[in-house]
Amino acid sequence: MPQPPADLLEEAADWALAIRYGAEAEIDRAAFERWLARGPQHVEAWERAQAVFQTFGRLPRGLGRQVLHGMDRQADRRRALGLLAGLALAPAAGAAAWQQPWRKWRADVATAVGERRTLALPDRSELVLNTDSAADIAFTPDERRIRLLSGEIMVTTRPDPAPVPRPLLVATAVGEVRALGTRFSVRQLDDQIRVSVFRHAVEIRPLNAPPQRLAAGEQADFGAEGIRHAAPVDDSAATWERGMLLAQDMRLGDVVAELARHRHGVLRCDPEAAGILVSGAISLTDTDAGLDLLARTLPVRVQRRTPWWVVVAPRG
Repeated sequence: MPQPPADLLEEAADWALAIRYGAEAEIDRAAFERWLARGPQHVEAWERAQAVFQTFGRLPRGLGRQVLHGMDRQADRRRALGLLAGLALAPAAGAAAWQQPWRKWRADVATAVGERRTLALPDRSELVLNTDSAADIAFTPDERRIRLLSGEIMVTTRPDPAPVPRPLLVATAVGEVRALGTRFSVRQLDDQIRVSVFRHAVEIRPLNAPPQRLAAGEQADFGAEGIRHAAPVDDSAATWERGMLLAQDMRLGDVVAELARHRHGVLRCDPEAAGILVSGAISLTDTDAGLDLLARTLPVRVQRRTPWWVVVAPRG
């Protein structure tokens, strides 16, 4: 189906915001149903708005209107609506993406935005969930299985106490990661999985490609058809466990994107500042303190248009 026009996507975003954050008495449900029934492109636009609704879905209910009304420029509202509607995003990663929050609510273990959680597994292995993450855990006589539903996890394995050692697997939508006596993280990206190995090794098993071994100090992104990108990684990539981001010549745009995962609302970086390189330890536990540190040490300013809409922009 062709890309819905921008004005239609903006209409879908308006409906999404109204239904999620508007007062019930102000919403004309019949009008929405008529709008949705106008044709396939209206349905497609609505699915795209829902697909990226997680950005505003992080806001506590009732504050979405505060976010939009607190913006002093029409351009900011347009940007928010564009973010919701996904004006230039890939086609419906759609229905699957917006269903993720429902899967999280049913998960065996989960964390909220800004929360981290550590727990011992039945075999004494350790599982750590990063911010806004969810997983199911299923230990059987044949295997030890963790299914990553969203977000990011760190696994530190222990020898299996079962009489016959069982494999420890992390299952994802595009394949599995088998632990080989190791410490490693698995993160859900938009359409692929990132695996970082900090001790020993793992075996990546894409759905439609041969297995591939990944050793300590290596990181790889993979999809169902195989590994797409590989790069070195070091222990600094695991400091999120301790509530810190250790940046080493990291683009400011990437730093801000990482901070955004750990706070409610919208946090973005102005494109003119995104290429500034950052080195240092930045708090993920107190993201406002982290932003203030960036403002003190870099030629940038932090614009807090509302408590829930923050922009890092060039100074001056």
